[in-house]
Amino acid sequence: MNTFKNNDGKQILMAMVKAIQENKDYLGEVDGLIGDGDHGMNMNKGFTLFENRFADKEFGFSEGLDELGTILFTEIGGSMGPIYGTILCDAASAGEDKEIIDINIFAEMLRNGLNGLKEIVQAQVGDKTLVDTLEPSVESLEASAKAGENFTEALSKMKETAEAGKNSTKDMVAKFGRSSRLGERSRGVLDAGATSCCIILTAMADAIINMLS
Repeated sequence: MNTFKNNDGKQILMAMVKAIQENKDYLGEVDGLIGDGDHGMNMNKGFTLFENRFADKEFGFSEGLDELGTILFTEIGGSMGPIYGTILCDAASAGEDKEIIDINIFAEMLRNGLNGLKEIVQAQVGDKTLVDTLEPSVESLEASAKAGENFTEALSKMKETAEAGKNSTKDMVAKFGRSSRLGERSRGVLDAGATSCCIILTAMADAIINMLS
């Protein structure tokens, strides 16, 4: 099977929630090395708020992304709330009228999220931000779709690309955020946003692969 029903997407959102909750402390540790250390706490707060409000409700994939994005945008502290809120809400808008999600629509959703992000931040690949994870992952999906690969194979490649993107930030100098003040001293540490983005994309991909099998 190479598609899933939008209305069946609740399990994807709950997998994303679980992944952030399980990595709360790790994200805090990563962020604490060159940031203020609150990334894990803030992300966990937003994802857990979503869980508390929607775990007992029925919702689809795009609807869930929009609700989660709205919570992150409006109810968590730090700079990452509006960033993730924009990504998820814009991704949701590209899929809201789709009953069936295939590789092309999923890639379009993530591309729309990336485009939305780039309207509010100037970061490019190489600047040590979540863009280093998200943009190559979107491009990987789009390349797989163009090549006619099946959804599961495309998602597996996207996961590998996300991991490589995250790891690439370790050798970069931060250009944005609190860590940018450190200059060369920010090199040698993963970017927290790139790390959380990899966790989210991986959880999303694994949940979809499970639905497709």
